[in-house]
Amino acid sequence: MSTETALAHAISTAGLPGASAMIVDRDGIRFSGAWGHADVGTGAPMALDTVCQIASMTKALVSVAAMQLVEQGQLTLDGPIGDVLPELADAQVLDGFGEDGQPQLRPANRSITLRHLLTHTAGLGYFFVQPQVLQYFGAVGMPAPGSKASITMPLMFDPGEQWEYGVATDWAGLAVEAASGMTLGDYLQANIFEPLGMTDTAFRPELSDNMAKVHVRGEAGELEATPMNLGGGEFQSGGGGLSSTAPDYAKFLQMMLRKGELGGNRVLSAESIAEMSRNQIGDLRAGYMGSAMPDLAQPFDTFPDQHTGWGLGFLINPEPIEDGRSAGSLAWAGIFNSYYWIDPAAGVAGVFISQLSPFGDPGALAAFKELETMAYA
Repeated sequence: MSTETALAHAISTAGLPGASAMIVDRDGIRFSGAWGHADVGTGAPMALDTVCQIASMTKALVSVAAMQLVEQGQLTLDGPIGDVLPELADAQVLDGFGEDGQPQLRPANRSITLRHLLTHTAGLGYFFVQPQVLQYFGAVGMPAPGSKASITMPLMFDPGEQWEYGVATDWAGLAVEAASGMTLGDYLQANIFEPLGMTDTAFRPELSDNMAKVHVRGEAGELEATPMNLGGGEFQSGGGGLSSTAPDYAKFLQMMLRKGELGGNRVLSAESIAEMSRNQIGDLRAGYMGSAMPDLAQPFDTFPDQHTGWGLGFLINPEPIEDGRSAGSLAWAGIFNSYYWIDPAAGVAGVFISQLSPFGDPGALAAFKELETMAYA
């Protein structure tokens, strides 16, 4: 079976509503394809340029934006981020719950920095990942989705002490807004999307009819569309609010492979790309996500047999993958089963986009693995 046939087979057996995918190198596109449906209800086909919610794949773009402002001296990696975002000054750490169920807090022993935010070591969590964050909101009142209150929480630990996935990049996006004086969407448009030719990437408060729908599986396994939209709310979510296409995201991946430049337009220095691509968290292990709400996201660990690290926005595998990426590659994902990797050593990258909930779907992961295998065949 050819690698391309193997990928098509993996997608058909995965039971995904639809998917789009691309493989790129520094010079262009090696492979592109689209399969299945953007909306199983209407039968609309998934095309390569169908706009999909990329969710946490937003984080990589916002991390680059933050690093642009670091280069310009508008933000610092290691100064107190509370100087820019007063809400994060004087942070409190969740130290358990009293007999009455109310959270017990103490002052954090150090200030949160932008480096903490970009490395997920600030202590911030997600209510659907860590049970104690869900318990905290259960005690004080569950905030509205997309509200600033939904990312306002005590820390689970002192900044720099652990790695836990959470809302930190939402705050990094708000830091971009504070430092630039622009909305996050306008900043990204002017400084990343336009220079890279990413014409279909944006925050979309309303889902248009021609966008792919997020799907869930019914009790009998049948797929049905569900009206989930991460692009709305009272702020533009740097942690997960963008929608995009495989070709647009592939341009971003190419820029990373080309050390900050694409098509003659430089968006970041090679030095900053190198810093983003280096493990920033020492001996801490990154990448494992538990689950407080498995209906939204299954427990997830990309490389359970490796002591994975984290750069400024990316998971880093310290060892090579059989039939796949080199050591030191960068990767992450989006909650609707979208995934990407960037392999600077081999000069190849890939993106796989689907719109299925919950996250960590075995079929989607198997299809993404086939895409990676194809890239190195």
